[in-house]
Amino acid sequence: MTTIPSPPLRQCQLQELADNIDLWAKELGFQQSSILIPDLSTEHPLLEQWLERGYHGDMQYLANNLDLRREPLKLVPGSCRIISVRMDYQPPATDSIKVLRDKDKAYIARYTLGRDYHKTLRKRLTTLGKRIQQHSSALGYRAFVDSAPIMERAIAEQAGLGWSGKHTLLINREAGSYFFLAELFIDLPLPTTEKRLKNHCGKCTACLDICPTNAFVDANILDARRCISYLTIESKDAIPLELRAMLGNRIFGCDDCQLICPWNKFAKFSPEDDFKPRHNLDDISLLELFNWDEKTFLKKTEGSAIRRTGFDGWQRNIAVALGNSHGGAEVEAALSAKLSSCSPLVAEHISWALQQLEHKSQRRTEDCQIVRIIGAKS
Repeated sequence: MTTIPSPPLRQCQLQELADNIDLWAKELGFQQSSILIPDLSTEHPLLEQWLERGYHGDMQYLANNLDLRREPLKLVPGSCRIISVRMDYQPPATDSIKVLRDKDKAYIARYTLGRDYHKTLRKRLTTLGKRIQQHSSALGYRAFVDSAPIMERAIAEQAGLGWSGKHTLLINREAGSYFFLAELFIDLPLPTTEKRLKNHCGKCTACLDICPTNAFVDANILDARRCISYLTIESKDAIPLELRAMLGNRIFGCDDCQLICPWNKFAKFSPEDDFKPRHNLDDISLLELFNWDEKTFLKKTEGSAIRRTGFDGWQRNIAVALGNSHGGAEVEAALSAKLSSCSPLVAEHISWALQQLEHKSQRRTEDCQIVRIIGAKS
């Protein structure tokens, strides 16, 4: 039997469908969506310059498939539009500044305290694609969540979901920068709703000035090799000696440039249960996390983006943070106990941490002696 193809949708039907997509996206938990035909002619040369300077470090995947990054629609043959969406993720967690100031607590980037966002967003996007499919004569679609050679921020900026802040993150006037981005590629010629927004950062450089490791070469230019998020998540190597003390208690990612941003006073807590903190990761001691064995680590981080760093990376990061902590006999004992059973990478960072704590102990002893001498003389 011959199947007669459905007639293409009329323009008025396409417009109605485009209007409904925004409503459906909100029903699925996305705060905003926009339909666009991507044009990355301005952003792509900047990416090439950034790569040429080696600012991507060991993230070689960023230098792959540059042709697809320049023309993303080629990624899905037949696609002619992208639906760019954003979803707030700020969890109702323990105050970030309070945790950062406590040297014995672990600071974990807010976006990863709960369930792996890739899974949550991809499921919702796929549901959106199916709903569009039900209301069109035919539809081919594919969802992407930080999983392909796509210049997500540039696409979302063109779509009108925000503007690119000097810290390289997208900022929205009503939501700050605590949100995820994702894309749904479709082959339906829907009316576009893209609207590039004015940049409202002005002369503010707070995000650049506060960076613990001075990772910003200039506004909108990040040297990932000095970025704490890169060092604690992406890099599988030893953390450079000159940067270890600067990591403080940050063991997975860093939010400093967002915490200081004035626009984040408008950021809203996410209603998503998936993004709520698990296992008290928003308020937990470094020592407790360091005492996890690999089995516990894998169990506690199941379905979490923290798995990306691996158990060795996890212990490496915490060892550095313990070296930056107040220390004490219990901390030093825990560090020493793992020296003989850990990998060479972790052992190197444990040895550094013990040296740091020993120096701190010596300084405290010297300070006490000075106080006693001054007291005796008086």
